[in-house]
Amino acid sequence: MPLQRSLVASTLLSILFLSGCQSDANNYQADVFTTSQLNTRQEAKTINIISVLPAKVVVDNTDNRNTAVTVGLIIGAVAGGVVGAALGSTSDGAIAGGVLVGGAVGALTGTSVNDKKYVEGVSLTYKDDTRIYTSVQMGYACQFSPGLAMVISTKSNETRIQPNNVCANSMSKE
Repeated sequence: MPLQRSLVASTLLSILFLSGCQSDANNYQADVFTTSQLNTRQEAKTINIISVLPAKVVVDNTDNRNTAVTVGLIIGAVAGGVVGAALGSTSDGAIAGGVLVGGAVGALTGTSVNDKKYVEGVSLTYKDDTRIYTSVQMGYACQFSPGLAMVISTKSNETRIQPNNVCANSMSKE
């Protein structure tokens, strides 16, 4: 009975710890730039946003999932070894069994982190001269409004439409 409680407790602890391994995808927002893009000339022009619609963007979360599996394996193996030794038997077999079972449970727990994550985005329809285009951007609908906006292109076929509005509660959107 104490072994089952210890395994359940370590599994729940691992799930809580590993649930933090999620990509927030903030690095994909139009107003986020890399250091290599600082102090460089980038083509910019003004456009007219016609509509702002909500969108969901699928972001790759594989690296975080792999990290969660590895961390889960390590935490589970250590916890399993401790539980094996705490059962009163310090034999190599009990400790090794605890390490193997704990590691397997921890790695399995790590797989609960999805390899893909859905994050909030916006679908912007805009007019550029006489042509109408659409572009999906990472960000919040409150950051954009119909009207004049700037688009920055750092490479071919890229549309980084800059937010032309401020969210009412900008602290919760960071």
